Amino acid sequence: MQFMLLFSRQGKLRLQKWYVPLSDKEKKKITRELVQTVLARKPKMCSFLEWRDLKIVYKRLYASLYFCCAIEDQDNELITLEIIHRYVELLDKYFGSVCELDIIFNFEKAYFILDEFLLGGEVQETSKKNVLKAIEQADLLQEVSKLDFFLPKHTSMLCFCL
Repeated sequence: MQFMLLFSRQGKLRLQKWYVPLSDKEKKKITRELVQTVLARKPKMCSFLEWRDLKIVYKRLYASLYFCCAIEDQDNELITLEIIHRYVELLDKYFGSVCELDIIFNFEKAYFILDEFLLGGEVQETSKKNVLKAIEQADLLQEVSKLDFFLPKHTSMLCFCL
């Protein structure tokens, strides 16, 4: 996979993950072109299209979000659709029926879930259970870190405060 884009029906980019090195200018150009192309397609049209030297696989989910992936010519479109589906399942499990607002306000979690699932554009972990367990552990670690920040590091500090 070359990249994954999530965008709204209004064309607002919600998440982007690039697995190939491109300049910011090129990324913006690609994003603009693909958003316009995908949004212009009719709902009953095929979810695969050829674009430049890549294949684009996209899926509209939750009435307002499009998940769009670019793959190389030899890659399988159906597997890519399944990757999109699996990512959506992971988001659903984590957020409990994910919506666009979950992605907007918790984008760092959406990226983290994607990074636990895909690495370098390839599936890293096929087990939803393992991905969710890793996310749960990271959340727990983050909570412990927050507690450590607010609690005194040494007992001598406790004495000083008294």
